[in-house]
Amino acid sequence: MRAGFSSRRRLALFVGPAVVAALAFAAYAAANIALTQISSDPFTNSTSQHKTQVEPDSYSAGSTIVATMQSGRFFDGGASDIGFATSTNGGTSWSHGFLPGTTPFSTPPGPYDRVSDPSVAYDAKHDVWMISSLGLKQAGGINGVAVLVNRSTNGGLSWSNPVTVAGIPLGGTSLDKNWTVCDDTPTSKFYGSCYTEWDDNGAGNRLHVAYSRDGGATWTQSSTPAVSVIGAQPVVKPNGVVIMPTDNGSATALISLRSTNGGVSWSNPVTIATISDHFVAGGLRTRPLPTAEIDGAGKVYVAWQDCRFRTNCSSNDIVYAKSTTGLTWSTVRRVPIDGKLSTVDHFIPGLAVDKSTSGTTAHLGLAYYYYPNASCSFATCQLKAGFISSLNSGSTWSAPTQVAGPMMLKWLPATSQGRMVGDYTSASFVNGSTFPIFAVANAPTVGTDCQVATPNCDQATYTSASGLAASGPFRSAEGEQPVANAASDHPAPAAPITPR
Repeated sequence: MRAGFSSRRRLALFVGPAVVAALAFAAYAAANIALTQISSDPFTNSTSQHKTQVEPDSYSAGSTIVATMQSGRFFDGGASDIGFATSTNGGTSWSHGFLPGTTPFSTPPGPYDRVSDPSVAYDAKHDVWMISSLGLKQAGGINGVAVLVNRSTNGGLSWSNPVTVAGIPLGGTSLDKNWTVCDDTPTSKFYGSCYTEWDDNGAGNRLHVAYSRDGGATWTQSSTPAVSVIGAQPVVKPNGVVIMPTDNGSATALISLRSTNGGVSWSNPVTIATISDHFVAGGLRTRPLPTAEIDGAGKVYVAWQDCRFRTNCSSNDIVYAKSTTGLTWSTVRRVPIDGKLSTVDHFIPGLAVDKSTSGTTAHLGLAYYYYPNASCSFATCQLKAGFISSLNSGSTWSAPTQVAGPMMLKWLPATSQGRMVGDYTSASFVNGSTFPIFAVANAPTVGTDCQVATPNCDQATYTSASGLAASGPFRSAEGEQPVANAASDHPAPAAPITPR
């Protein structure tokens, strides 16, 4: 365990007069956001890029927030270890450290060459925090060979060596994109059950799920349909029904599955929506993966990046759909961060829903990255992080706020699929305020390009120093219709994707 960070950066923004144009909203709200650094990469192995952190996830329960992230990113997949950052006082202060028993670089060392795809969950019945991750081996190519869960029984302050949820022999299959959630409603028939999903890229991204009834100590494989998926994020309704939004294996449609028997078996998928996404400029690594959350009464929200409201798929909005059953879903609506004629490109969303609210007064918080100008290049793109909120289930939204940036793409760690802040990002509500969790890059301390500056990169994990209050109303996308015959501006992948 390392002492909590006290480093803070203050972002001062000036917003001039808005330019009035048809369907254009005002510019980003002026803000003076204090950011707290909650973790950074301490590793020094020569095989990955340092100091780099990517792909945070977070979860909150009461006044505790636990965030997790990859630390020390490899070019061709995975990281030196998985980090964690924990606040037990509503985000006022943070402690941080790194998971034990994972890779040669962890303390104590573990059996996997690399580790990836962290996800955090809390089991209220057993009072256990969990971080699931993907153990990778390098022999014969980078393969996911185990889905792991590290457990904490002291509020996320220290962690056990990992439990194996699922493992495979080398060759033939390769696991990817795990996610864990628990049933925390005392009146649910399956209270204290936890669910971890993943896909098998070596078998066409076939879905797998396992469930645990003992705080993640042991896991049992579910019966699942033979469906190809990527990036599933299961959520649990108060009655114990598990709803799992996910992309299909080629990320061309969003689908949903359900379990009504505590994860023993899963339904066949239903379609939420097709996906039409703009290819993000500059070689930034990003896919239209979903971010899913649930309100206090069990309404499920799922959001993703999509260009269906933009002529010629010129840029992405963040869009979302809702469901109370997981069987039927609302029409897709746009988050009105700016007007449909703006040049802004939005991507990598992280949705939060305040579980103390529900129905038409559910509070939503949305973290995301964006380019002010979608038509940019590796040299000119300015990557920023933003936040927007709603007090009424998405009927209207606040003015957006710039939280971090601008960042040059060359400051980001390089991967085989582009420069990276994460395949997903995160946000969590605590005591009515949202804590967005972002990977934020600054110029390397030596050199100018992270790919060649290691170990002198400067991409760490940050959040807002005091939480961001949900606010509004300010703007609405009510009545907006997608562009006729909307379609992605790039071909679908030839094979199921594997963004580990």
